[in-house]
Amino acid sequence: MSGDSHHSRRRRYPKMYMVASDHKVQDHLEGTIRLQRGQLCHQQEGGGHRSARGDHLWVKVIDNGCVVKVERQVLNEVPADLAGLLEPVPDLEIRVKLLSRTQFLQRMTALPLGSEVRVIWNRSQSELAEAELRYRGPLTRGSSAVYFGIQLKGWAAGRGKGNGSYKGHQLFTCPDGCAMFLPVSDLTLPRSSRGGSSGDNDRHPHQSNHAASANGQNPVNILSRAAESSPNPGVPQPFAVGQRVCFTRDECVQRGSVQFCGPLSHRAPSAIYVGVLLDQPGGSWDGYYKNTKLCSIPSPDFGALLPLSKVTPESRSERSPLAVTSPKPLPQLPPLPVSNKAALQPPSPSKDPSQPTTTPANRPLIQPSMLVTAKKALQPPSSSVPKAALKPPPLNTPKPALLPPVVLPNKPQAPPMSPPIDQSRSSNGFHNLLSPAVAEQKAEFSTWLEVGSMVEVNDPPLFGVIRWIGQINNIPEPVAGIELDQELSAATDGSYLGERHFRCPANKGLFVKLRNCRRDSRFPEPELPINQVDRCNSIAFANWSSKRVEDHTPPLSGPDARLTYEGFKKGIQGHLNSCYLDASLFSIFSCCSSFDWLLFWPSGPQNNPISHSAQDLLRCEIVNPLRRYGYVCASKTMALRKLLKEETADSGFTNEEKDPEEFLNQLFLLLQVEPLLKIRSVSQKAQECFIYQLFPPSVSPSSPLVSPASPGLSPVLSPSAGLLRVSSVQALLESSFMHSGLKLTEAPSCLPLLMPRFGKEFKMFDAILPSLSLDITDLLDETLRQCSICQSVAQWECLQCYEDVDITPGQLKQYCNTCNTQVHTHKKRQTHRPVEVRVPRGCWEGPVHGARQLMDLFAVTCIETSHYVSFVKHGPQPTDWLFFDSMADREGGENGFNVPQVRACPEVGRYLSLSVDEIARLDVASLRDPVRRLLCDAYMCLYHCPQLSLYK
Repeated sequence: MSGDSHHSRRRRYPKMYMVASDHKVQDHLEGTIRLQRGQLCHQQEGGGHRSARGDHLWVKVIDNGCVVKVERQVLNEVPADLAGLLEPVPDLEIRVKLLSRTQFLQRMTALPLGSEVRVIWNRSQSELAEAELRYRGPLTRGSSAVYFGIQLKGWAAGRGKGNGSYKGHQLFTCPDGCAMFLPVSDLTLPRSSRGGSSGDNDRHPHQSNHAASANGQNPVNILSRAAESSPNPGVPQPFAVGQRVCFTRDECVQRGSVQFCGPLSHRAPSAIYVGVLLDQPGGSWDGYYKNTKLCSIPSPDFGALLPLSKVTPESRSERSPLAVTSPKPLPQLPPLPVSNKAALQPPSPSKDPSQPTTTPANRPLIQPSMLVTAKKALQPPSSSVPKAALKPPPLNTPKPALLPPVVLPNKPQAPPMSPPIDQSRSSNGFHNLLSPAVAEQKAEFSTWLEVGSMVEVNDPPLFGVIRWIGQINNIPEPVAGIELDQELSAATDGSYLGERHFRCPANKGLFVKLRNCRRDSRFPEPELPINQVDRCNSIAFANWSSKRVEDHTPPLSGPDARLTYEGFKKGIQGHLNSCYLDASLFSIFSCCSSFDWLLFWPSGPQNNPISHSAQDLLRCEIVNPLRRYGYVCASKTMALRKLLKEETADSGFTNEEKDPEEFLNQLFLLLQVEPLLKIRSVSQKAQECFIYQLFPPSVSPSSPLVSPASPGLSPVLSPSAGLLRVSSVQALLESSFMHSGLKLTEAPSCLPLLMPRFGKEFKMFDAILPSLSLDITDLLDETLRQCSICQSVAQWECLQCYEDVDITPGQLKQYCNTCNTQVHTHKKRQTHRPVEVRVPRGCWEGPVHGARQLMDLFAVTCIETSHYVSFVKHGPQPTDWLFFDSMADREGGENGFNVPQVRACPEVGRYLSLSVDEIARLDVASLRDPVRRLLCDAYMCLYHCPQLSLYK
């Protein structure tokens, strides 16, 4: 019986559901909420409701975060072991298909690590890549979405993203560029591992379109390999990025290359749109949809966004001629008519009917990754000198691809062309082509040339992509195998002297010495990655700079603080994972002077010079400008981060995520100041520290600390009771000190406390109430304390009585000699072990009426999804609270700027005045930001005693 009872107290995971059909829900606050078929929901605790109209459930939609009440018949229950696999699948229709193929999902769930899998590399071409399963599970702590970490093999090796790490966490190890983290929808099993199963339930949804159509279902517009040669003419197929397309607009045919193909947000997932980079101006799209960037378009005049049905692939006859079949030597080839596009863009991949259809070598002639590289290259280079926006090159001056260059007068003579190619010697596709190489080009080829580089050879140039680099017998230097854009009669299919080095269509494989390859001149040189640390101090931040203030500026309070701080571009600007530092500095300096002693701590001649620089930077570049103008630029905090990096030899301080306590501890050590706290255990000397971590006791479910009757430490109630597990900072501090046998040797002027957190899904408490006032009287060593019963001088305290359900559990129990004897005479308490407390020397008799030692809450730092924000009290009124986010908004893309924001949040004061029991009865789903973040995501609470701060 007890075992069943204990099992019932375990926290049960909510049931998962999938929306069976499109549905509209009316919400009193949000209005009409559209639920789409395939969206995942999980049932809220105590969310069942039955009425005359039928059963309803309160569910939270994972895809958009909405909490709604839905009819039970609209939902299909999802098995608990499959929900995690479906959550990261972005396409709702594919998610529905996967749910109907439980056998495939279960096989993927049980697939051993190290198994061979296939990655759906190019859905429109049904191209698969070999890979090995290396990891299966969530990518972040607390997430329930299951991803598959794979290591690419074969031709796809080196085309991945990273080495098996995700956001600094190493999930598995593999060579750089070979790792990918994918949802189950992007994977399938090789034919050999399917066990010869003929059941449709074991097939991947991408490979079952025809079967689905036969059953009357709407197939996903992705062809299988078996259907590659005979696509369904009635269903428009998505395009690959870079594919050549055309469409009709205003009775004119427009042509271009695909830059985006997929569904749009806030529209039905089945509605596919295509973003096209036009060859000629005539568009009106900049690459964005509803402030979301879909692709890069150099100028709106060259962009168009159209429904899939309006776009058709460009036929082979409409492109420039690609085949060169004359058996004569290359220099004697007659001039060929070359269209404008041939000299400007790589021709789109096309399937030659003469090529065999059974070989896997018929991949697209240019991989999407190559086109992404080319697309990025179209971005204008950054420079301090203004330049005109880069547009596609003019179409009226094409460069013939196979004609010799014209020798202009008064110009240096171009190097002679290579001699005519002897067909008997070049039948294997190897050419020792001469190029007008510059010395620095020869010296740098090894630094940028790699498999996948877009290059040109010869003059006039032949364009192509490097598919292989290596050594060939009897050739002493590295050789590159190039897949040409245009067919060449002397080229091969990727083999040389009978040995295959790569695969490509016939008459497109060319082997040349690596030093004779040049960067493709049709595209500008790609920009080097910008160093964001150095960029913070560049002219790019000129419009975001803040002033230096030498004069000491006291903190603001009341209406003045709100007037100065409130608004956008207020507070401390965030940059490059700096939110931990921004939130910490704003919390301790914006509206409170209790930490100002840090700014004036005397530095002797023996102090580190970096310490003096850090103090001057903190005082004159950060704190004083913040209090006077309400804003500090990110370049100032970056300077402080560089000093921390120099002092600690930890490069992560300038660009990585850190925790506030790590930053504050290192800052205090850098400034060489005295520790804030002095704490003594029962049997040891006093220890010094700057921040105290709250450790709640590890208790059994039968302990009084987790019973509903406990008023001090909030009860940890079972989900069936419908109440939150809540505690207060006061109760946590007393419990932590009591169970660890700790005492403060002196009252601190400031008390930073770290809340107990164990990840999103493993919190000991659903909410923690920051106590507005913290009573530390009974936590001080060698001070007069009242007896819990008669108010005389206490001389004993008892940990067992602290947990006793018969005498108000969760509150400190301390007794005088008489009361201690009486309490522990009871037969239930004869096994208790009271400890004698230290009191000041002297004779103390009668009641103790000394003042209580209280500390006031002045700031709270919170964390949600690795991002820190802060709440700061700016006045004496209960509603005087500010909310600060250093990265509330952003201007620009990757090289843009974060926009900090400070806003008033008076509603916080009403919730902070509630009791623990009242907080426990709140519905977290109904809480609005920022109240929910304050109660559920508190990370560090800051307390101070203004009177004691004067002594610092």
